[in-house]
Amino acid sequence: EKAVNLKKDLAEMQEWMTQAEEEYLEKDFEYKSPEELENAVEEMKRAKEDVLQKEVRVKILKDNIKMLAAKVPSSGQDLSTELNVVLENYQLLCNRIRGKCHTLEEVWSCWIELLHYLDLETAWLHNLEERVQMTENLPDKLDAVNDALESLESVLRHPADNRTQIRELGQTLIDGGILDDIISEKLEAFNARYEELSHLAVSRQITLEQHLQTMRETDHMLQVLQENLGELDRQLTSYLTDRIDAFQMPQEAQ
Repeated sequence: EKAVNLKKDLAEMQEWMTQAEEEYLEKDFEYKSPEELENAVEEMKRAKEDVLQKEVRVKILKDNIKMLAAKVPSSGQDLSTELNVVLENYQLLCNRIRGKCHTLEEVWSCWIELLHYLDLETAWLHNLEERVQMTENLPDKLDAVNDALESLESVLRHPADNRTQIRELGQTLIDGGILDDIISEKLEAFNARYEELSHLAVSRQITLEQHLQTMRETDHMLQVLQENLGELDRQLTSYLTDRIDAFQMPQEAQ
């Protein structure tokens, strides 16, 4: 009777493993939304816990069959053979579910990481847009134009590392058919805004550099003119002080 009960327990265990394999490993999942992906991750975590909890039951079965085999070798031998098959299938099921759970957790982590980098770069784009707007309607003063240019250039020196991460993470998920529509839409919107703002900022940078160069050249010309006028003023004052007749002065002084 004990052998019959153990044989029944082995059959029930094998049936449960078959159902678990069908439910957790053979279903085709499509992750088209973050909610679906998150639910799949949580489901696989529960599956892993459920399978690992059966380890106690498997151990009890193993111990009972060993004890029976020691007492009744004829009955125990057949059960031991069935037990080995169950143990092998159980270990395989555990490994596959662990692997799938780990994969889904990695995918979810990849999605969260992508959102993180998108948030960082979106904040940078907002900052860049503000700096570009600050270059509008500047007072026509050398210091103001120079400060605006340096401020814009400091933002443009932003490293490309985050954008590289966004591209690689997004492509990894899309290649796996995971959240591909949502990610493609997000990347398209981000890339379009990045191209637009970066081109506008570089164009404004070039305009400011040219304007600054013109202002510096004009400022230099005015400074030279002012120095020449000062020198001329000193000469004229000297002529007047010495009461020199105008016709005795050099032509330029006349």
